[in-house]
Amino acid sequence: MDRLRQLWKRTAAAGLAIALLAVGGCSTNPATGRPQLALISEQQEIQMGLDNDQQVRQQLGLYPDPKLQEYVNRIGQKLAAASERPNLAWTFRVIDDPVVNAFAIPGGHVYVTRGLMTHLTSEAELAGVIGHEIGHVTARHSVTQMSKQELAQIGLLAGAILSPAVADLSNLAAQGLQVLFLKYSRDDERQADQLGLRYMFQQGYDPREMPRVFEVLRRVSAAQGSGRIPGWLSTHPTEEERIRTISGEVARLGGDFSGRTVNRDEYVRTLDNVVFGQNPRDGYFVGSTFVQPELGFQIRFPDGWKTSNERSAVGAISPNQDAAVMVSLSDQSSPQAAAQRFFAQQGVQSGQEVQVSPNGLTAVSRVFGIQGSSVDYQGIASFVEHNGKVYQILGFTGTQSWQRYEEVLSGTIATFGPVRDRRALEVQPKRIAVVSLPGEMTLRDFAQRHPSTVDLQTLAIVNEAEASTRFPPGAVVKRVVGGELPTLSAAAPP
Repeated sequence: MDRLRQLWKRTAAAGLAIALLAVGGCSTNPATGRPQLALISEQQEIQMGLDNDQQVRQQLGLYPDPKLQEYVNRIGQKLAAASERPNLAWTFRVIDDPVVNAFAIPGGHVYVTRGLMTHLTSEAELAGVIGHEIGHVTARHSVTQMSKQELAQIGLLAGAILSPAVADLSNLAAQGLQVLFLKYSRDDERQADQLGLRYMFQQGYDPREMPRVFEVLRRVSAAQGSGRIPGWLSTHPTEEERIRTISGEVARLGGDFSGRTVNRDEYVRTLDNVVFGQNPRDGYFVGSTFVQPELGFQIRFPDGWKTSNERSAVGAISPNQDAAVMVSLSDQSSPQAAAQRFFAQQGVQSGQEVQVSPNGLTAVSRVFGIQGSSVDYQGIASFVEHNGKVYQILGFTGTQSWQRYEEVLSGTIATFGPVRDRRALEVQPKRIAVVSLPGEMTLRDFAQRHPSTVDLQTLAIVNEAEASTRFPPGAVVKRVVGGELPTLSAAAPP
């Protein structure tokens, strides 16, 4: 997988370098007025944004709440109007992703995740986040980084360089699309923080709310430990540094901020019933078993493999990153048609038929090979019909590792089958529930009177409080309800 990733990056970088050399030049940074390396014109930047915005919406998905989308877009449009590039066709969208993250792509397209939304507690905080992302666009940070070939991976959004047979593995290897948009320098991040503070302040927001965002990120990171960290932490300065820096900037603004906009209660109420954390309706893992309740299938991956559930595919990579299994939907009407299309691809070689019939379902399974420029792949391609849909299941590894993984890959494919336990099919997501307090109470008291399906530490983080924090009467407080997953036995393969 490392060699696959390196090949991918080198090829994308080479193509990007050729395009940049064709239009080379320098320009003036719109946000700072200073000279800036920018080998991509504004027109190209805008077109790149339109193309990639479509990819983001298709591959990551928008959160299906028109009111929440309108709320975020309204705040974003107000902030963008105060920026140095108000004439861009700005869009502001909520991505249906539990990760605490926000990102922007060239041309004025800004995204915040529902995961970030559920962890903030005021409109002013959200304005600080959106302002930061607007700053990346107005300062053309993506353009600069691409001009330096430090963001060559962004070309992956426009199309994979490998055979379509294994192209979707990119999501597993890259651990999600969001990493492609965060390869800024630390100086870029500091500048985006300063610009975000400028934009929110110009629009009347309380600037003291921006350092609170960094404290949220610090707490989320500490709570997750070695888990999936917030995207904002990948290349940014430390939260402690950002808190000190922005707090100093706020102090230099001077004046009385008491009359400025915070909108805590209004913001929190917009989160009522928003999905919190992973949505099991999109598929969930119980141990190494993956269950897809909407489609009614499950598959057990090898123990110890790193699993990933993306919108277009679910799969797992071996501990040594030298083998993978991936499940995706085929657009063909039968296993035979899907197999024919797969093996008709250039570079895909058909091998012997394999007697793999997952749980008695109709299937066509064959050994396949793919020749790459630096490594050859061998695996099993199985096309399975279930509930009127055809699934493509690929288990593959490098040719040299084939004998070591053949049994594991075929055995994993054989576990694909229907979900028979109603509890596994009827699982629902956790959701935010907003409560208006009848009287003063601590967060610990609140958790006892209004139980949540998350622990007290998580409840404290999403409310930006401590267990001992006292809330006044009438305060709006978030709790988390629902979302209990079935036991392992309920989701075990038939």
